[in-house]
Parts: sequence; C-alpha cells; structure tokens
Amino acid sequence: MKTADLCDRFHEELQICQPIFQSFGGRQRFSGRIATVKVLEDNVLVREALETIPPGSVLVVDGGGSKNCALMGDRLGGIAVSRGLAGVIINGCVRDSAELSEMDLGVLALAPMPLKSRKEGKGEREVPVEFGGVRWEPGHYVYADEDGVVISPREGTL
Repeated sequence: MKTADLCDRFHEELQICQPIFQSFGGRQRFSGRIATVKVLEDNVLVREALETIPPGSVLVVDGGGSKNCALMGDRLGGIAVSRGLAGVIINGCVRDSAELSEMDLGVLALAPMPLKSRKEGKGEREVPVEFGGVRWEPGHYVYADEDGVVISPREGTL
C-alpha cells in the first residue's frame, strides 16, 4: 500500500515524517520492522546492526543530522543487500551514491558526503530516536515511497 493510501486510511495512528530525505538506493518503495542505531560521526554500530538485524528490517540511523561525514557507503550497502534488508534511513549522510543507486535496497539520507566516518564504536543500539518530527521506536514499522515516510506501531503492506 502506498504511503498516501496509508495516510488516507490510518492517519490517526501514523506518524508522518517531515520531508527531509533524499533517496539514494535502487529501491524507491520499501517497508519493514524498525531497528535503530544512535551514533555521531562513527559507523561501527551501523555495520554491526547491518550484520545482525533480521532480514526484511529497516535500519534507522540517528546520526544527529551531522553532514560532516558519511555513515554508510557501498560496502555497508552491500552488506545490507546480502542480508536481505529492506532499507536504511539515515539522519546523516551517505557516500558512494552512484553505487548505492544500483543496489536493490531502499536508502534515505540527508545528503551525499565523500568523507568516511570515524571507527570508534561509540553509540547506542535499539533505543528510541527522534528526528524528522517523529519518534522511531524499535519494533514499529516504517513505510517509505516516493511520497514520503510514515511510521506505524503495526505491520501492513506497502
């Protein structure tokens, strides 16, 4: 179901994300169960999450909105594809955008940035995070398409 249709039918139970993202992945429409990571200019936990969350999940990365470095590129995108993840939503930047655009993966981020992140392993996993005017709860469901991003406490079909 399209996000517009979900909003028409269920708007009272959905959170509707502000339109802050650009699409970088080869998949424009994606949905799945939310897993979260909260980091700042460090992508070690992003990689760990991509390697361990269940197939079909959407990894939501709160990078604090930093545009100082990229939190994901083609290598991490490749891990997500190989593990069957639906997508990655990043409150931060990506790099290798040409390669990401050819992957069967939904990727939303604020902007492209060629500089890689630090590798210190600092941050948190599976905690609620807030950005885009919504609260991203681990275990809730996200639906993304050309019209936007919505969050639901329950699963549906996109």
